[in-house]
Amino acid sequence: MISEATKKAIQEGKTVFGLEFGSTRIKAVLVDESHQPIAMGTWDWENRLENHIWTYSLEDIWKGLQGCYKSLTEDVWAKYGVKVTKLAAMGFSGMMHGYMPFDAAGELLVPFRTWRNTMTGEACKKLVPVFEFNIPQRWSIAHLYQAIVSGEEHVKEIAYFTTLAGYIHWKLSGQKVLGIGEASGMFPIDSTICDYDAKMLQQFDELVADRNLGWKLRDILPSVLCAGENAGVLTAEGAKLLDPEGNLCAGVPMCPPEGDAGTGMTATNSVRVRTGNISAGTSIFSMVVTEKALSKVHEEIDMVTTPDGSPVAMVHCNNCTSDLNAWVNLFDEFAGKCGMKLDKNELYGKLYQEALSADADCGGLMAYNYYSGEPVTGLEEGRPMFVRIPDAKFTLANFMRSHLYSAMAALKIGNDILMKEEQVKVDSLTGHGGLFKTPVVGQQLMAAAMNAPVTVMDTASEGGAWGMAVLAAYMSEKAEAESLPDYLSNRIFAGQTGTTIAPKPEDVAGFDAFIEKYKSTLSAEKAAVEGLT
Repeated sequence: MISEATKKAIQEGKTVFGLEFGSTRIKAVLVDESHQPIAMGTWDWENRLENHIWTYSLEDIWKGLQGCYKSLTEDVWAKYGVKVTKLAAMGFSGMMHGYMPFDAAGELLVPFRTWRNTMTGEACKKLVPVFEFNIPQRWSIAHLYQAIVSGEEHVKEIAYFTTLAGYIHWKLSGQKVLGIGEASGMFPIDSTICDYDAKMLQQFDELVADRNLGWKLRDILPSVLCAGENAGVLTAEGAKLLDPEGNLCAGVPMCPPEGDAGTGMTATNSVRVRTGNISAGTSIFSMVVTEKALSKVHEEIDMVTTPDGSPVAMVHCNNCTSDLNAWVNLFDEFAGKCGMKLDKNELYGKLYQEALSADADCGGLMAYNYYSGEPVTGLEEGRPMFVRIPDAKFTLANFMRSHLYSAMAALKIGNDILMKEEQVKVDSLTGHGGLFKTPVVGQQLMAAAMNAPVTVMDTASEGGAWGMAVLAAYMSEKAEAESLPDYLSNRIFAGQTGTTIAPKPEDVAGFDAFIEKYKSTLSAEKAAVEGLT
């Protein structure tokens, strides 16, 4: 039955819209006044490797944005029989980091370089000792400095550079801004002032002074905003870009654009100190809100922020489910050859469930899921690889468990440093993303990897798009001086249910044994990168 209250809320513009550009799927969510999803839109896309650079074209971006929005409006029409013309608030997020430089006329100077590229090693080696701060290869400042030291001609023409989320927000609102969480993946943030680190900005300018670039770094960076601040409104031009059919009116308040890390923290109620979350999809990363700074620089750990500016220790790995998906597709192809048409979700479920009956250490099987380079383990390129000892227990269960372990292995290496060396404490970890869609399996094995309980909330399947809608709602609804952690706990997650799985000692021991062999066999993966060109 159609909810008349929901229909009325849509017609009166009381709903909130959030959209997130993921690596393989763009997703949009419309939420009602109780922050529950009432409609959804999706658009599948994929990055491409062109001239050794992972990229999406501008055509891909706008086709995807408009296609996803249209998918959502069609869902609204099918469910409620009304058009979306007004909204209470809206927000956009995307894959963090990357590099989109523009000239004074607003033209993109080089193809969008995504987070997936591992081409900035030289830049990072120079920036880390200057800043005394870890600068990962995917960060925007690493891409900028690499372009400078490589002598790329376009750098002198740069008038502005930003991320994918920042680009979308700019074109829809006219505002060159970023949410602080997204900004923290461009350049280091000083959480005490909720802005870029002033000392490091000066150090960068001094570092490139002899290049005569004609700009200072702060002048070409987006302005930084915290969660809850207004980031402009949807312009008439922006409304036409988002909704070419012309139904959506301009003037919608827009919240600061965020990255997928910030929306993941929001969607899992993980913005308070000593909480954390794990996002597991095409890439995998964990975020833990820390009580204090780390004792030293670790190249495996990034320091970013929550959407309200609190410091966060982030372990980001470029590879997670791509290789798993490839194997599932192979099994699906084989089933088709045998005349069986299987539901894809059911196939994933059966294969993942099989992993729970495997040997805890995978019985002598070893997998590397590296579609692209993996900075945590020092690889600039990747070669998916599966190996086994001759007398291994080569079963389907061990095979699937080895690939699930592989999807989490680099993350475990980084978090072992965080929790064992730095003694960072975490009270709760929440999982979200595709790896957790099959009940229990990803959760149980992730608990073993982290040696900590892992919770999956009932809303986790909505993911970052829902988190973005919540951030937009926070801007629209928050009481004066109401903090983001309090808003989430009191208004969004009060009464929410989820499932928590504690680590099993035998799984923890098994994963530890697997990871030791994983690290000792990395030389084979490196040889594959060198030998398979």
